[in-house]
Amino acid sequence: MYYENYNFIGMHFGWWMFWGLIIFWIFATPYDVPGRRFRKNSPIQLLKRRLASGEITNEEYQKLKQLIDK
Repeated sequence: MYYENYNFIGMHFGWWMFWGLIIFWIFATPYDVPGRRFRKNSPIQLLKRRLASGEITNEEYQKLKQLIDK
């Protein structure tokens, strides 16, 4: 086959696009993927965040924390 200076046209370009899309999908997917850097928050961490943002009061925090610890 005679390509001249067209190395990335045709199947070469198709394979680069395929692998690019696979890598993009791995890092951009919103689903849980093993080995990702992000971890789910524990229930206590969620309670602390809600308390810090003012969604719940300290009394509600203590009650919910006791329920979670049981």
